[in-house]
Amino acid sequence: MLPLDLNMAVAQVFSVSELTIQAEEIFAKHFVGFQPTAKACAPGRVNLIGEHTDYNRGYVLPMALPLVTVVVGCRTDTQVIEIVTTAESADEPKTVQFPVPTENNPLTPGKPAWANYAKGVVQTFKGAAIPGFKAVIVSSVPLGGGLSSSASIEVALHTFLESITGEKSIDLKVKALSCQEAEHKFPGMPCGIMDQFISVMGNKGYALLIDCRSMESTLVPVNDPNVTVLIANSNVRHELTGTEYPSRRKQCFEAASILSVKTLREATLKSLEGLTSQMDQVVYKRARHVISEIDRTTKGAEALKMGDYNTFGKLMVLSHNSLRDDYEVSCKELDELVELALQCDGVYGSRMTGGGFGGCTVTLLQADQIQNVVSHIQAKYQGKATFYVASPSDGAREL
Repeated sequence: MLPLDLNMAVAQVFSVSELTIQAEEIFAKHFVGFQPTAKACAPGRVNLIGEHTDYNRGYVLPMALPLVTVVVGCRTDTQVIEIVTTAESADEPKTVQFPVPTENNPLTPGKPAWANYAKGVVQTFKGAAIPGFKAVIVSSVPLGGGLSSSASIEVALHTFLESITGEKSIDLKVKALSCQEAEHKFPGMPCGIMDQFISVMGNKGYALLIDCRSMESTLVPVNDPNVTVLIANSNVRHELTGTEYPSRRKQCFEAASILSVKTLREATLKSLEGLTSQMDQVVYKRARHVISEIDRTTKGAEALKMGDYNTFGKLMVLSHNSLRDDYEVSCKELDELVELALQCDGVYGSRMTGGGFGGCTVTLLQADQIQNVVSHIQAKYQGKATFYVASPSDGAREL
């Protein structure tokens, strides 16, 4: 992934090797006398289409990014876990210590908030006893940008634990589900499976069509040199662990109950229209988004397989409009970024990506139009956006 070298706010993007060196330098400073013996990384992701469908057991189409979280560290002979992070937060400490969990003394959520992601992974790790360890976590995935910084941290730390325990996950689905469980129980974010799944199973050159009911996935090529993916970070930071995200889930489950189906994956627009009078208008709109978005996602995957970028782009726009109007998780900054992108030649489609309330947009466009599109958005956007050109990358791995 390359930040664009134009007159704009550009995030400094480090390669995996550069991040590893940075982590090793921090480790040497904080843990004098120790040497890191295990290193792992896991990527963030951008979702091309299929938003808020994963916890409704629908389809999603994400791709892993070159933006990653790196964990380096070593096991110790103590029963203490000590983690240092470079996560930016002025009011929280960047170092945390906690005991190795036992059956009689499990870990519990607490302060600082960022440590709950690490505690959750440690507590839910299965198959081997975790020793005491010292570790450093660094990341190039922007926090609160809708590119799944949390799953990147969880999966990277899980991969690190596999290294120091020698207990590697044979079934990658189990690994992803363990990291999802960690986020549910500790940060308290009732996320679907998409973020952890793609961070574990990403594949260079391909997006991944994930069936969130069967947990099966299909590779979808995104490697045409004439077409590229542009991510625009609105730099409006979202916070989904409050009431908005859980309320959307609750509304979806309420709609499913009225429709007499287990999840909205089993519903159709026809069945929804037949029961409109029996549900609140807001609940109806939430269900309409999910049901139509699941359909858009499967059609989008087929369009990409055939190289039909015009159709995929139209589906992206429909997705954004639905997220804005029916699911109501967009914001004026995201709407503005999408509108500006769609004004440009060579753009197939654009939409908000991630949970919403800020974060990023994703745009599919002709590769030779990148400079023109970015220049147009930068000149007109009322905020200060950061842009990346993205390509599908590999998932979690030991380094």
